[in-house]
Amino acid sequence: MAIETDQKPPSDGKVWGLFKLPFRQTGNGNSTTSSSASSASNLHAQTQLHVEGSNHHGSAKSVSSVAKSLLPTRRRLKLDPANKLYFPYEPGKQVRSAVRIKNTSKSYTAFKFQTTAPKSCFMRPPGAILAPGESIIATVFKFVEQPENNEKPMEQKSRVKFKIMSLKVKGPMDYVPELFDEQKEQVAIEQILRVVFLDPKRPCPALEKLKRQLADADAAVEARKKPPEDAGPRIIGEGLVIDEWKERRERYLARQQVEGVDSA
Repeated sequence: MAIETDQKPPSDGKVWGLFKLPFRQTGNGNSTTSSSASSASNLHAQTQLHVEGSNHHGSAKSVSSVAKSLLPTRRRLKLDPANKLYFPYEPGKQVRSAVRIKNTSKSYTAFKFQTTAPKSCFMRPPGAILAPGESIIATVFKFVEQPENNEKPMEQKSRVKFKIMSLKVKGPMDYVPELFDEQKEQVAIEQILRVVFLDPKRPCPALEKLKRQLADADAAVEARKKPPEDAGPRIIGEGLVIDEWKERRERYLARQQVEGVDSA
């Protein structure tokens, strides 16, 4: 019996050891739970950070697009006059204005006119393609209406506006208005021109300049109508001047015939 009593303490120790294990497991479970909770919170924080980062990236893009839209468009054309079209005030008549358009870019550029009154106004040419550094004088025609009520002639304000648009093109080509419809996103509004009336009986620098531009435009139109001048004999093949060659050939054959007759 004493022996059995002596053997009990080890078993008691084992029982206590078994009771201690759950406490250890409970402690580990708590740490595991806390670690999983912390990892979940970290994941949530990372997700939030990613979302915030993506939102920030999207907002940065939107801000940059807005800022880009607010920046002034880089001009491809230089206009003279810059933002006005001067017309002589002659009620009941069709009058003309002029604007010089120069391509100041390094690429071929197409331009196009638009007006708010297409029935009473038209442009010549309505559009064209300019090489780098090339310029042209466009003529604008407008019918001047009679003043309404007791309005003074020179105080009449025209609501008609003209818009000049530009488009970068790959190279020299024939101008067609459909170019601007096919590439709407690349079209830039160069300038909106407003109408200013001038008294034709009162000379001023603007009126004198208009007269010079109209004269240059008329001269350019007449020059385009004339056939190209004959610059001499036509050159074909590998640089043979056919007129001179033909004359020499005829003289040579004539001499051969004469020599053949004499020898006979």
